[in-house]
Amino acid sequence: MTDRYIAFANSNVGRRLVGALGLPAPARLERWSAGRTRPVDGALLLGGEGSLNEAVLPFSERLTDAVFSFADGQYGLPRWTAEHGPRLKAVVFDASGLTRFEQTLSLRTFFQGALKGLDKCPHVVILGRAPESLKDPIAASVQRSLEGFSRSLGKEIRRGGNVQLVYVGKGAEDQLEGALRFFLSPKSAYVSGQVIRISAYGKQVQDWSRPLVGKRALVTGAARGIGAAIAETLARDGADVVLLDVPPAKDALDALAARLGGRGVALDICATDAGAQLIEALPDGVDIVVHNAGITRDKTVAKMSEAFWNSVIDVNLKAPQVLTQALLDAGKLHDDGRVVLLASISGIAGNLGQTNYAVSKAGLIGLAQAWAPALGKKGISINAVAPGFIETQMTAAIPLTIREAGRRMNSMGQGGLPQDVAEAVAWFAQPGSGAVSGQVLRVCGQSLLGA
Repeated sequence: MTDRYIAFANSNVGRRLVGALGLPAPARLERWSAGRTRPVDGALLLGGEGSLNEAVLPFSERLTDAVFSFADGQYGLPRWTAEHGPRLKAVVFDASGLTRFEQTLSLRTFFQGALKGLDKCPHVVILGRAPESLKDPIAASVQRSLEGFSRSLGKEIRRGGNVQLVYVGKGAEDQLEGALRFFLSPKSAYVSGQVIRISAYGKQVQDWSRPLVGKRALVTGAARGIGAAIAETLARDGADVVLLDVPPAKDALDALAARLGGRGVALDICATDAGAQLIEALPDGVDIVVHNAGITRDKTVAKMSEAFWNSVIDVNLKAPQVLTQALLDAGKLHDDGRVVLLASISGIAGNLGQTNYAVSKAGLIGLAQAWAPALGKKGISINAVAPGFIETQMTAAIPLTIREAGRRMNSMGQGGLPQDVAEAVAWFAQPGSGAVSGQVLRVCGQSLLGA
């Protein structure tokens, strides 16, 4: 679905008119494209006084061939200045050393300079230590304050840019490359204002060009839309894909599976024997499970029928729990596996006329949080991805005024694409992403809903 306003606002005539009227001027987001070899296509600036950038340095030249520091002699890198340096495509600020309130001034000093030299669609990552891991209450408070700063900066950065905060646990420094390869690249184009915690984990990605080689992935609701995009992205990254959808979608499912070199499974996930059917269809088990299948049956609570309520809960919430449990009980979800649940910002902020849907999506987030400790004993991670307004056939059917509000009510002033959701899922599916579990990542352009 085409966003005609973005096309107009970025045209020669549109730029002048939008500027004169003071209307929003959303930038065209840069997304990952075939043939790209490095996460950062331009200059990367490192700053801050903590110890985490020492872990970034060894792999920084694998991110880009232009790495700079903010201060003379820092990290042995050439100094960057807004007056003489190249435009910045990526910025990493190590805030892990901030332990006193007066030190927060360094955030202002650094970013006041860096913001003057940003290129289009820049990516900013702030590194810190999880507040709950610190014994000193003042240091913990300072590290917690980074959340307010990063989210506010995400609303100020503009130019199609984004800002994330990554809390790095003790011993997790060697997992930073995977996180930065995602958050500093166009793969995170529609992700902003997010806070992620990474912990120590023994697995590493061996081939960054195809990180999922040798893995088998199951994607539900895969015949079209976001599910199809997820399947395509996992296959691009090397996974052997098994695509599942309802029997009426079998033709589209089989066509996509054939194109991706995968296999289609037509199955009603709410059938009483769905778990047994799934186990039979997966004799060799799976490494990655993506629960994408979902439906909406919208009505206000006053008008909500029992059938509408139950159908949404059964498909969106109960089926992922039942099928995952069946895979676990049968030993078909391999150790060091990955489970990704497709939630929604409706499950975080709620939405008018979607109480049933919001319950189901909030429940998926709760499922990820509740299951993470037990699954972690087998090296299995479980996380939720919460999309915001994504340009799909479903959102195309929304009335124009509501659709436009959904597009513009975020820091990027536009809707996302199925690819944006798929890239987040693919990151959670990587071997090294076992360092992240029980968490929810919003793919919503930093929506004002629930912000």
